[in-house]
Amino acid sequence: MRIDALLADAAARLAAAGIADAAPDARLLLQHVTGLSRSQLVLRADQDVDETVLARYRELLARRCQRIPLQHLTGSQEFWSLDFAVSPAVLIPRPETEFLLEQVLATCTGGTITRALDLCTGSGVIAVVLARELGCPVVAADIAEAALRVAQENSVRHGTVDRVLPLCCDLFAALTPCAVFDLIVSNPPYVAEEEIDGLEPEVGRAEPRLALSGGPGGMGCIERIAAEARHHLRPGGWLFLEIGADQGERVDRLFRSAVPGYGQVRVIDDWAGRPRVLRARHEP
Repeated sequence: MRIDALLADAAARLAAAGIADAAPDARLLLQHVTGLSRSQLVLRADQDVDETVLARYRELLARRCQRIPLQHLTGSQEFWSLDFAVSPAVLIPRPETEFLLEQVLATCTGGTITRALDLCTGSGVIAVVLARELGCPVVAADIAEAALRVAQENSVRHGTVDRVLPLCCDLFAALTPCAVFDLIVSNPPYVAEEEIDGLEPEVGRAEPRLALSGGPGGMGCIERIAAEARHHLRPGGWLFLEIGADQGERVDRLFRSAVPGYGQVRVIDDWAGRPRVLRARHEP
C-alpha cells in the first residue's frame, strides 16, 4: 500500500474511533514506525510501505483506536523543545506545564535560585528544565517509584543526572525540618476525583489515577502543599503550582487567608485566559 493511501485510511479509522487529531496521529505513528520525518513521508507519498512495517503500523493503529494515548505507543513526548520519555506510569507532559515553567523562569532569574524542589515530579520534565535553565540542584520527589524511574531516564537523556536528585516520598514526608529551598514547583494532582471517569479515555483510563486525583473537589494535594511548603522555603523563597482552570478563586483564597506565611500571592491566567498558575512568596 502506498504511503499516501495508508495515511488516508488510517486517519479515517482514527476519526471513526472518536479521535480529534486523526490525521496528525496517523502521521506521527507512521513516522515512529518508519523513522522517516514528516517531509520524507511527503516526498515518498507514492511509494509502497514494506509489509513488515505495515504490520507493525496496523498493530499500533488498532491500539490507538482503542484510545491508548499516542505517547504511550511511541514512548515519547516533546516538551520544552526536548524529547522526553513517557510511560503509563506518568502523566503525559502538557503545554499547561510549559506555561508554569515560563512563569517560574520569568520570576527566578539571575542566579537567585541555589536549590529547588520539584514535587510530584512524574516524568521529571519540571526538574530537568529547572536544572538546565537555572543550573542548580533540583530534588525531584514523587510517591511512585515507577515514575521516578522515568524521571531518572529523562535526567540521563538530557544531561542533568548530576543536578536532579530523585527522592521517593509523599510530598514533604521524607524531608528533614532543615531541608529548605529557594524554589518549590509542583504540578500536583488537582482533578476532582468525581470528574476523572468523565475525562477523555486517553486521560481517565490511561494515565495514573494517583497523579490525577486531588480527592473530592480536587484540592486535597494543593491544601497539603499550602500547609507544608512554608516550612521548607527560605524567607523570600517562591512557590509555584499548576492548578485547575476552575480552582483560581479557591486557591487564591487559600493562600491569602486560610494559611499564614505567604505574600505576593497571585493566580496567573494562561494564554487562553484560564487560571493556571499559583505564585506565592514565603514571608514569615
